[in-house]
Amino acid sequence: MSAEQGAGTGAAGAAGAGAAAGRRGLVIVYTGHGKGKTTAALGMVFRALGRGMRVAVVQFIKGKWKTGERLFAETLPGLTFLVMGRGFTWESDDISRDKAAARAAFQEAAALIAGGEQDIVVLDEITYALHYGFIAEDELLAALRARPAHVHVVITGRNAPDALVALADLVTEMKSVKHPFEQGMKAQIGVDF
Repeated sequence: MSAEQGAGTGAAGAAGAGAAAGRRGLVIVYTGHGKGKTTAALGMVFRALGRGMRVAVVQFIKGKWKTGERLFAETLPGLTFLVMGRGFTWESDDISRDKAAARAAFQEAAALIAGGEQDIVVLDEITYALHYGFIAEDELLAALRARPAHVHVVITGRNAPDALVALADLVTEMKSVKHPFEQGMKAQIGVDF
């Protein structure tokens, strides 16, 4: 989309971002086993905020620790950043609480999508909630199909289901070629969290 077709910049862009004529909201999926899915989504968040658009991020897994993106997000006007997860499910001491947290996160995310006030809604790591059966795939697909025409939805996480991939307008699969973890290096502040 060219800049002329987009939301514009400054106050005029902010006022018209949600209802930009001729714009169709996209479903964008970042999946795969490589690093960078959330990073790619947050890059889009940064770009959209720069254009005066309204953005919401709902994190389905992260929650036990304050990541760099979470610390920075708390300082940004125009960004709704909801950390609703309880940490990695495979480290859980109470799966029923994880499921309840995922359900609450999905209800919030579905309301943000349907409300149409946000130009972009990021569902960070929602595919894990789908994989574990905490959220029904059909529920997510229905929310995506029913969204207002201008709302973009960005989905991140490994193992995106085939039906989601089919529905999406853009799908990128991250592939790990080499990773420092394989050499025994731990996650790095500012790079990984």
